[in-house]
Parts: sequence; structure tokens; C-alpha cells
Amino acid sequence: MKILYAVQATGNGHISRAMELMPFLKQYGEVDIFLSGSNSHLQADLPIKFRSNGLSLFYGNTGGLDYWRMWKELHLKRIFREAQALPVEKYDLVINDFDSITSLSCKLKKVKSVGFGHQASFQSAYTPRDDKKDIAGEIILKHYATSSAYIGLHFASYDDFIYPPVIKSEILYADPSDQGHITVYLSHYSDEVVINALQKIKDVRFEIFSKKVKSVTSFGNIKLLPISNTGFTQSMIHSKAVITGAGFETPAEALYLGKQLLCLPIRGQYEQRCNAAALKDYGVTIIDKISHNFTEQVYQWLQVSAAKQLSLSHSTYDIVQQAIELGRSLQPIKKEESLLNEEDLLALF
Repeated sequence: MKILYAVQATGNGHISRAMELMPFLKQYGEVDIFLSGSNSHLQADLPIKFRSNGLSLFYGNTGGLDYWRMWKELHLKRIFREAQALPVEKYDLVINDFDSITSLSCKLKKVKSVGFGHQASFQSAYTPRDDKKDIAGEIILKHYATSSAYIGLHFASYDDFIYPPVIKSEILYADPSDQGHITVYLSHYSDEVVINALQKIKDVRFEIFSKKVKSVTSFGNIKLLPISNTGFTQSMIHSKAVITGAGFETPAEALYLGKQLLCLPIRGQYEQRCNAAALKDYGVTIIDKISHNFTEQVYQWLQVSAAKQLSLSHSTYDIVQQAIELGRSLQPIKKEESLLNEEDLLALF
């Protein structure tokens, strides 16, 4: 079996998950990776055969999206050309982890695909949503990267096609401890904003993972570390608690380890607000942004007991097997079904 696995490189979670899935996928045949996106800071140890800048999210310095940069990076004709060139028709199975180019390519060439990952879970109306409705956010989650069928991942099995998170083996088999520090990863804030806020809490040590630094730097109660999969994982395993965004992979790992967890959703990103709604059910503290009273909020959070621990109902092997079997069950698209053309693509925007 030849498998094309499209991986969205907006953020580090998709890449981290792909690296964990690869040994299991390879049991079923040859796997090629299409890496789409340009703002991940994690080294992708993957068999990348195709690459694209894709459509990426970019962040400002104070917790929100950089809409101007996102608009400048949006080249629709390039996306259409790349979708035409991507040889999805040469594969027995296409697995798509929220990539719009692969989705478009499958539509153009009438190829069935399996939508896989966290965003796939939002195809279900039962998946938790933010109290404040966001029509544009719903459209993106449901139509940005459509597939023929879906395997969703989430903190709980909200629907029959939704499975637990894929937890990397270093976390699965870890022996957690509390060495007193708090692990921090807030990619949507600048280092300066995070440091200025946390260095005021002098009786707590923080290990902050940075997109900018190349080596470990320490001053006062702050240790600044370069982003690395191993470094961050070890820091979290032996942390007292974790401060991060309201993404999926890192909160899931922190919950699995039984760590105290504080999340700051990226402002303007509907998916993270929905994740925050789900995380509240686990007793996770949610703060909208770093503001003048952030120090007091952190102190209050530290008085709260650890969040509800995440349990796994399925192994990574089980989840991959479900994706493979679902892909094998898909029937070919009928020739009389209409194709998507360039005008249709432009109309989406």
C-alpha cells in the first residue's frame, strides 16, 4: 500500500503527532509526507517528499493572530497550481491532517481521503464549542480541509468517530516527577512579554521555551530554552505545572501526566476557544490574555489542585488501524460527479 500523509505545519503539534504515527503507518506500506505550512519551529524527522508554504497562521507579540502577514502570505493561484501538481491519484490511501491543498487536490482529481486529527473532530456537532458563536470559525473548521470520511482526535470521545489524543511514547512511558519548575510555551506572545510577566513571580522557577534563542539562557527565576521536542518533553515530565496556549497536543500531554495546567487561548482563533471550553470540563484554568493582573492570576492558579487526569481508551496502534480500515472502505468517486475548478476555489475566499 502507498500512503500519502499530508501534515499541516502550522504549529508544532501536527508534526509531533506525525512522527509518533509513522512507525505504525509504515506497517501498512510505503509512506510519503506532504508538509504544508511555514511556521512550525519543530524539526520534522519525517520522510518528506512534497513541501509547500501552504496556508499558515502567524502570530503577533501579544497573544493574537497577525492578520496582515497572513493576508500577504495568501497566494490563491499558487495554491491551485500546487493542488493540481500534487499526485494524490498515485496513492492507495490519502490521510489528511487539516491541509487545504491536499483537500483541494483530492476534489480536483476525484480521490477519496481520510481527514485525520484534532480538527476532524469538529465535523461533529457534539464536540464542545465556545459559548460565543463564530460563523467564520465554524466554516473554517468544517470546510478548510474537507475529506471523504474522518477520524477525529479530542480530549474525550464526543462522537463515534472521535478517538483520544495520540500521546507520544516519551510521555506514555514517562515516570513523572515534580522538580518545582513550571514549563511555559506561549508561541503567540513575544519572549519579552512572557518574561516581563513571569519574572515578577520570584518564588517560582519558570522554564520558558522560545522561538528565538539558540542556547539556554538563565537570569533570576527564568530559564529560556530553545524549542526542541526532547527538551520540552523532559521539562514537562518533571514540571510542577504547565502554562501554554489552548491548542491540543500539549494540553493533552499535560493532562495525561496529571500536571496542573493553565491555558491562554490565541485571541481570534476559534478552535482554541472551543478547546478551552472542553478543557474547563477537566478543571483547567483558562485566562484570556496576559494583562496587568496576570501575576495575581498565576498565584491564584497555583492554589488550585491539578486538573482531572486524561485517560486513553484506545492505543495509537488502534487509532491508526481505524484510519487504515476506514480508508480501505471508501468507494471510488463516480466520474459524473462535478470537479472543483479555479473559480470555485476563489469563491471560497
